[in-house]
Amino acid sequence: MQQDRTSEWFVPKFGSRNFRISVGILFLPYTGMIVSFTAWGSLSGPFSFERLVAICLLYFFALGISAHCLDAVGGKTKPWGILPKKKVWAIAFVSLAISCTIGLYFAFLDSPLLIPIGIAEVFFLFAYNLELFGGKFHNNTSVLISWAILPIFAGSAIQTNSISLEALILCIPSSLLTYALIITSRRYKELKRSFGNITLIHKKELILKMITFGVVTGTVLFFILRFFN
Repeated sequence: MQQDRTSEWFVPKFGSRNFRISVGILFLPYTGMIVSFTAWGSLSGPFSFERLVAICLLYFFALGISAHCLDAVGGKTKPWGILPKKKVWAIAFVSLAISCTIGLYFAFLDSPLLIPIGIAEVFFLFAYNLELFGGKFHNNTSVLISWAILPIFAGSAIQTNSISLEALILCIPSSLLTYALIITSRRYKELKRSFGNITLIHKKELILKMITFGVVTGTVLFFILRFFN
């Protein structure tokens, strides 16, 4: 059985074990995908580059760092082995505090719609990753809402304090891509744990790479087109 996830494709193959876990725990390709969705929301209408960067940083700290740290120490499974709980909890809360500070700044400045979106995201951050309420929110629906929909809403809200029609439409491909990622990732982990067919593992790995890198690359191109148009 796979004791941790240090053998997975998004974990560096070089450096000490602590370094590899520190990078791997961020799930950078998946984090990049979520951050990209926030950019989609921001780029769906008139946008300020400063606010685009702010919302991307907000989600990087909140979901990329805080959520993944909570998942590593608070969930029923321990995919990264035994970690120093106090240190990881501290990193999670400091990252969340930074994220909330960014969000509240813009919320009180002129984008109050960020407040209900932020409350919802914080709820899912704790309920999903710590498997609260008997794990009722540790499911695909929670992931789709917190990864694929709310980030786009937040990206739109920080720019115009509204959720544009374009942002709502973008939730369709983001949800489909996220669902494909969930299903493929789950099967990939099952195969890794059971030392399944290597060819099939590589196929699933390729699909995960195509989804995540495709979203990030597409987002960069989307930004370039919007910025220089």
